[in-house]
Amino acid sequence: MSIRSSLATFVGKSSRWFLQTFFKGGSSLPGKIALKIDPNVLDQLAKDYHIIVITGTNGKTLTTALTVNILKQEFGEVLTNTTGANMLQGIVSTFLSGKKNKNGQNFAVLEIDEASLSKVTEFLTPELFVFTNIFRDQMDRYGEIYTTYKLIVDGASKAPDATILMNGDLPIFRSVKTVNPVKYYGFNHQEDQALHAHYNTDGVLCPDCQHILAYKMITYSNLGKYYCLNCDFKRPELDYQLTNLIKTTNTSAEFVIDHEKYSIEVGGLYNVYNALSATAVAEYYGIASEKIRKGLSYDEKVFGRQEVIQIGDKKCTLVLVKNPVGLNQVIDTMKMAPFDFSLVALLNANYADGIDISWIWDSQLEELQNMSIPKVITGGERREDMTLRLKVAGIELDNLTEVSNIKEVISEIKQVPTEHVYILATYTAVLQMRKELIQQGYIKEAN
Repeated sequence: MSIRSSLATFVGKSSRWFLQTFFKGGSSLPGKIALKIDPNVLDQLAKDYHIIVITGTNGKTLTTALTVNILKQEFGEVLTNTTGANMLQGIVSTFLSGKKNKNGQNFAVLEIDEASLSKVTEFLTPELFVFTNIFRDQMDRYGEIYTTYKLIVDGASKAPDATILMNGDLPIFRSVKTVNPVKYYGFNHQEDQALHAHYNTDGVLCPDCQHILAYKMITYSNLGKYYCLNCDFKRPELDYQLTNLIKTTNTSAEFVIDHEKYSIEVGGLYNVYNALSATAVAEYYGIASEKIRKGLSYDEKVFGRQEVIQIGDKKCTLVLVKNPVGLNQVIDTMKMAPFDFSLVALLNANYADGIDISWIWDSQLEELQNMSIPKVITGGERREDMTLRLKVAGIELDNLTEVSNIKEVISEIKQVPTEHVYILATYTAVLQMRKELIQQGYIKEAN
């Protein structure tokens, strides 16, 4: 390591220690300081790591957490950017925090934003990419789904020898040929049928001839066993496959992947895909099924991913929502709840949420009419828009309350007539809710 890199590393680690000791934070600043001293410091910091990058629209955070937990069973401590800092300075900060294993097997599993991937791979050389999915999300930031896909393909191409583990059930992942070697994972759990996706579904045109795709099986949205009736475009053969979906509830799932039975303690079909992604990574590295099983069984809820928070005598489940496909999956998960619940919907439109909120009109909020929801509360900076959307969806006016700030939302939650409450919130609204809950002593601040 050069004198300049050594100095950058020392100053970066020292600033990280100072910020964590005295200010309980500072996720990206140490990296920013280190980069000022040596713009190439990451080359040295990441030199001895097997680097896995996980990207896509939905599922990055839980897939990353599950992957880390599985790899720990085999290799020991795994470096990861748990704070979600996925720009360059945040990645440098992550590596500044790393402690290498005595066995010499050092892994880093990084959750990287789709738009940031190409910038990160300028400085890092991953050996494995995981592409979870591409759905319409934050149109003002990413554009259409094909633009987003090009961003991650271009990012991966800077490490052309790295394998990409792709979700084989998603047609867009076969729309552009990559320079990287590719393996696919997906679902093969049902008998073939003759199906078409819902009319309000993105990404169902054949990329070769532009005809509407048909399906032999659909899991949700445009995911499934797709094929074109007009040409030979079809889903690829799967390298890793889920062959039996034994049971799904609002809080758990059991399933079979490559002849092995597994379970996760989080609800929703979309989260089974996250478990399948993590299992595919584990199989890629030859990890035994018993260690995969142990890794998947981890029950620590990830930030905003079905976090359960007790507010007074109310059991509240906090769920991040950010696009129509994700919201529809959350609605389907709530349908499985074996109890009545109240609902809180918090809508912000900051840069991190996506300024365009038209996505709420493409979601299936009308499905809420078929559930037993005696009280609905709306909040957030765009609460009027959410209130209007819910009125159009058929929510009774007598059951609907709009409140102006997070403190009032918490007060209203304490008064709802049900023991259980689902809180659906966009990203910055989740941050605001958690900050207020910390201040009121309902949850502890993360270290």
